[in-house]
Amino acid sequence: MTKTSWSRFSKLALACLFVLSVASVPAAAVSVGDATVTSDAEVGSEVTATVTLTELYQNPSLEEWTLEGSTELTDVTWTVYYYDQTGSKVDQESFDGQTFSGAQVSTADGTSEVEVEITGTVPQVTDFTYDPPQSFTVMALEQTREGGSTNEIDTWSATPYTEDSREARNAIDEAATAVEAVDDAEADRRLQNAIEAYDGEEFTLAIDLAGQAEERAEQTRQSNERMRLALYGVGGLVVIGLLVGGVLYWRSQRQGHDKLG
Repeated sequence: MTKTSWSRFSKLALACLFVLSVASVPAAAVSVGDATVTSDAEVGSEVTATVTLTELYQNPSLEEWTLEGSTELTDVTWTVYYYDQTGSKVDQESFDGQTFSGAQVSTADGTSEVEVEITGTVPQVTDFTYDPPQSFTVMALEQTREGGSTNEIDTWSATPYTEDSREARNAIDEAATAVEAVDDAEADRRLQNAIEAYDGEEFTLAIDLAGQAEERAEQTRQSNERMRLALYGVGGLVVIGLLVGGVLYWRSQRQGHDKLG
């Protein structure tokens, strides 16, 4: 390869690397400070989540933008609080519905920090799955600039559950721990059947099958333990036998030597 060709190749490679590096970095947005969002919630219960936004005008550099939000909660109320640099509240707005827009964030208003609070009801689950567990969006926030361009700030999700589904999941989790500790195909088969029952929303059956899997795994563990102890016992007897045999041999050899003497 000539020097000129090598130079062109190097420039092309560097350009490709630059494009890839830019493409792999997501667009920066507002920073998220404190966030109080549940990781799981019971279907039909009311939950409240709060998120604090900071560095409002740096990523990207803006003096004014609009905050938008969405959720899968139902019967929703949003409250947006605006604070200045001293931490004093300068304004607040309320919105209803699963989406809101129009919350203006501006340096002209002295806003330095924004707190978003949402209260709503956990939605019904249409499809329970053990792995991965089902989830719903508690809160998703976006920054919209003049002209319509949008940056995602962040999304917070949670796992919905019912009393029966939680009991079934806990039973399967416990069974899975027990089954993983042993090598037993039957215990694993029962565990998989429990998971299939969970996915079919047959939670009572899932609990029963998980209990069977755990019981089988425990039986296998105990059997393996007895076998291990038996092997230790046999090994001990072999060692004792070798020691006794060695002593008897040594004594017989010594007695034979004394007679010759």
